[in-house]
Amino acid sequence: MTESISPVGRWLNGKLIDIQEGSMETEFAVREDMTNPLGVLHGGIASTILDDVVGTMVYALGREFAYTSVNLNCDFLHAARLGEVIIASARVIRAGRNIIHVEGVIFNEEGKIIAKCASNLIQTSFKIPS
Repeated sequence: MTESISPVGRWLNGKLIDIQEGSMETEFAVREDMTNPLGVLHGGIASTILDDVVGTMVYALGREFAYTSVNLNCDFLHAARLGEVIIASARVIRAGRNIIHVEGVIFNEEGKIIAKCASNLIQTSFKIPS
């Protein structure tokens, strides 16, 4: 996702693996500037990855108006170490007219869940340019 419309998305520098209607997978390499003092993925960065992938996936739904996060509830389950490749996935659970409920998961190449989230995004008054 080096061509992300989001500056933070460009900084995260993910590689899009798959995108379909209502789901998306992106790969990231854990860099030193993403780690805490213990050399593992910082929880704030894991949250940022989840928020960015979820937001990008909702944007890709092609709605007329932009959506923004109302909440982002994250659980951190295992560590991802410096140099490790992780995959973030997002999927729509329920898409209403104004609110879209989504879930996101970060897992490593062995399939171990690193972090997961649930989020609600609400429609804004900002029209997405054609």
